[in-house]
Amino acid sequence: MAFDDDLKGCAELVRQGDPDRFMATMAAPVAARPLLFALYAFNLELSRAPWASQESMIAEMRVQWWRDVGAEIAEAKPVRRHYVATPLGRLLRPELAKEIDPMAEARRWDIYRDPFEDEAAFDTYIDATSGSLLWMAAASLGDAEEETVRAFGRGMGIANWLRAIPELEKQKRVPLLDGTTKGVQQLAEKGYRYLEQARRARGSVSTAAAPAMLAGWQAQSILKQAIGEPERVAAGALGTSEFRRRGGLMMRAALGRW
Repeated sequence: MAFDDDLKGCAELVRQGDPDRFMATMAAPVAARPLLFALYAFNLELSRAPWASQESMIAEMRVQWWRDVGAEIAEAKPVRRHYVATPLGRLLRPELAKEIDPMAEARRWDIYRDPFEDEAAFDTYIDATSGSLLWMAAASLGDAEEETVRAFGRGMGIANWLRAIPELEKQKRVPLLDGTTKGVQQLAEKGYRYLEQARRARGSVSTAAAPAMLAGWQAQSILKQAIGEPERVAAGALGTSEFRRRGGLMMRAALGRW
């Protein structure tokens, strides 16, 4: 699919708002990039919707707008005109677009300031947001075993969540069920186990689908840091140097290893 103005807009949105996924997409084969840019741009728009207004009703309306887009795609109906929704409607298969509804439902948590009810509620949030996004990406590109992809997505989601904690707390959210050092370590260990589960089943993700998995290239190192130095989470100091980030991505892309 040619990069029309809509897709160029999607790519620019991802470049500015989600530089890690932008880098991962640029490391993917050219043919995979239109779908990935449209999907990641959608994810940015949906994730920002709850923060669009201090008025919860307005934020709910923004989330519902994207929920309605997902329903239009899932039901093979004409998709409303929007520079992200339009290419997403062309590129995302209807059966995969069904994942958008639980994604949007999970994002409603971001609107309010209540903590997660329990561990199951947190797990559902991570799977519906990160797991579903990765599944839509991988399954759009090629054959893959859903649980393998979702497990990797959950591990990646926990790593990204730990990086986001300082900003979430700044916004008066309660991101952790257990904010103690031990609690942070246990959450990071859980994420690491998800990555290991997925990698043990690496063969269930085809070569065609594998470029979607590049988006999680930093998850392992981030989770290791959180396990070994949990104080880095509160300090917002998770992550590696730009040189190591780029080098690690290039190596994984070249070897086809995620």
